[in-house]
Parts: sequence; C-alpha cells; structure tokens
Amino acid sequence: MSSTPRFGPAPRRIAVEPEQVRRLVADQFPEWAGLPVRPVRDGGWDNRTFHLGAEMSVRLPSAAEYAAAVDKEHRWLPVLAPRLPLPVPVPLAKGKPGAGYPYPWSVYRWLDGEPASADRIARPVPFALDLAGFLAALHGAGSAGGPRPGLHNWYRGGPLHAFQPFVDRALTALGGRIDAGRAVELWRAALDARGDGVEKWFHGDVARGNLLLRDGELAAVIDFGACGVGDPACDLAVAWTLLTADGRRAFRERLPADDATWARGRGWALWKTLDTCASALGTPREAAELRVLAEVLSQG
Repeated sequence: MSSTPRFGPAPRRIAVEPEQVRRLVADQFPEWAGLPVRPVRDGGWDNRTFHLGAEMSVRLPSAAEYAAAVDKEHRWLPVLAPRLPLPVPVPLAKGKPGAGYPYPWSVYRWLDGEPASADRIARPVPFALDLAGFLAALHGAGSAGGPRPGLHNWYRGGPLHAFQPFVDRALTALGGRIDAGRAVELWRAALDARGDGVEKWFHGDVARGNLLLRDGELAAVIDFGACGVGDPACDLAVAWTLLTADGRRAFRERLPADDATWARGRGWALWKTLDTCASALGTPREAAELRVLAEVLSQG
C-alpha cells in the first residue's frame, strides 16, 4: 500500500434492473432460471441486491471500484465464516458480465433480518456484547495472506492520515454548527495514537445497514466488501455511531482493544461522521447526522 493513499473521483454507479438480473441468472445458472427476482428494499449503495426466490440473493457491484470485492469475498468468506459466532454471507456462485451488465457478481444464501437502528435494538448492552464478541473473533482469525488495505476497500484498515482532506473539508463546511475545537482535539489524538503493527482481519464497514436484527437481537453481519487485514480500529467506529453510552462501555470491556486502538477507532468515527454531516447540510438528514456527531464528540 502506498504511504500516501490517493482517492480517485467518485464512483460512477450504474442502475441494474430486475429483468437484467433474470437474464443473467437464466443464462449462467439455468438451475435457478425459474426463481422470481425482485429488488431488496434498501438494497445497498456499493452493490445492487435482489431476492432470488425465497432463500437466495443476487449481489451486483454498482460501479467498477466495488467489483474488486467480488473475488475477495469468494476467496475469504468461506474461510472466515466457520470461525465467527454469527452468520455471515457465504457465496454460492460467482457470475460473469453479461446481459448488458459489465462486472462480476455473486449469488448468496439469503440471511434474514432487518437493519439495525437504535430504536430497533431490544437490549442495547447485550447487543453491544454480541457485536464485540463477533469482532473479537474476526480480529483474532488467522490473517496470513489476507488482503491489505488499498483501493479495493477505500483504505479501511490503513493509516488515518489518508482521511485528513475529508476532515478539513467537513470542518470548513460545518462552520460554527459544531465544536470544531473538540473535533480537532480528538482527530489529533487519533493521529498520534500509534498501533502495535500487528495486522488483523477487520470488517471495514460495521454500520447499521450491515448489522441484521431478528426480534431486536443481533442475528448476522453482512457486506464484507471493505474487509481486509490491517489495523482493526476502523471496526470500533460503531461504538459512537450506533451504541448507547452503556453499550459503548460494555463493548469496550468485551473487546480486547488498548487505549491507542480505542482512540484510533474514535478517529474513524469522527472523520466518517464529519463527512456525512457535511454532505447532509440542508437536507432532511441534517439534524439526525449532527446528533450522531455530537455523540462522537462527547466525553464518553
């Protein structure tokens, strides 16, 4: 990985229609040709996701930048799944470009559940403990040969300094709406918090939409497109963006993370939330995103 990661222009996402997916499945996997295809509600940003019958899903990258994750997931998810305490997607088949669709794509077994949100979590502390247990198992899985941070996962697991431009732009855009001094203090602390250099598996995008609930309890973790081997601090951002204060304390006690890793995890939460808040200004999402940022900037 370059010591100075560079991000290209925003991905050019494409639309994918159900009929296109039906043709892809029928042409490449005729044994599933008769199954109905319908879009998944809130089917994703990096990928377009469709139900295939009642027990499978089809996941298609929405841009060339996300297509690199297909081979990675087919290589590593079957290796990781048996080592994890919760279900994760395991690919059943890999498709090729066709029917006017330009990238490789995947068929998965469907994992049932609804995306996590604060109001849907039945018991915040047990949820936090379950999530910490999952991440502890993932971070402890053997990392030999795993993919290191790079463009394939937007440098998740890499050094935080790569995201300085996002912080600078967001602070300028947000102006007096936030405690900029506190934000700069936390960001500098995160940059100064050195890791031990031990590379571990990480998920890379532990967020509401990738944590599935059943009856209010954590039931599965999905979307490993940003996964890799590197600094697992990126997975700790969820402590501020989703968990309650009590849940955050339980999460930290359950997850073996030292003070420096915890500080870097907060740095990940900070730059991502600053960027999200800046993009939400003037939209209906503004107030909700600023509340999340206030939690990141809190003393807890």
